[in-house]
Amino acid sequence: MVNDRSLASYIDHTILKPDAQRVEVERLCDEAIRFKFASVCVNPYWVPLVAQKLKGSGVLTCCVVGFPLGATLSECKAQETQACIQNGADEVDMVINVGALKDGDLDLVRDDIALVKKACAGKTLKVIIETCLLTDAQKETACRLSVEAGADFVKTSTGFGKSGATVADIALMRQTVGPLVGVKASGGVRSQADALAMIEAGASRVGASLSVTIIGA
Repeated sequence: MVNDRSLASYIDHTILKPDAQRVEVERLCDEAIRFKFASVCVNPYWVPLVAQKLKGSGVLTCCVVGFPLGATLSECKAQETQACIQNGADEVDMVINVGALKDGDLDLVRDDIALVKKACAGKTLKVIIETCLLTDAQKETACRLSVEAGADFVKTSTGFGKSGATVADIALMRQTVGPLVGVKASGGVRSQADALAMIEAGASRVGASLSVTIIGA
């Protein structure tokens, strides 16, 4: 059973807004260390700072790749991933090529994920499928392709779409990927009740910017 203390270990403490400043990112790191969140999730520019701040704390450095649209060339996503890993990232949250998925170009989607997974060099890969843009059938397909390509997690949303995680989507994603692949609920998780509902539905990680509020600190 998840309690207030263990809830923090599910949370990726997140700041992805384009105008984030150093003082905000440093505060996020301090909060993550204090409350023992799973990771701090940032844009690639901030990875060296975050990795330095979190060193030895047990909190992971997470970054986004191909963010937020996913329409970047696969080679560029892979190069971005390599740079982030070299700068200290422990986890990478990549965005799939949503348009290619909707066009039915499934080989491209799978290969795109696989190339980033290879570039992760053994680090954790989470695959953002942007659920608000997909039908349930497309969500299932995106999850299956992610697993086939070696992803460690599937993730609902960038937080920049028209809506974020829902309990129904988390349940669908968990059913599709099975028990051995992680499911991350991200986008619109603003309260403790939201987070607990996502975990109950099958989420193994929750991305949030209001993490301190969520844990009731």
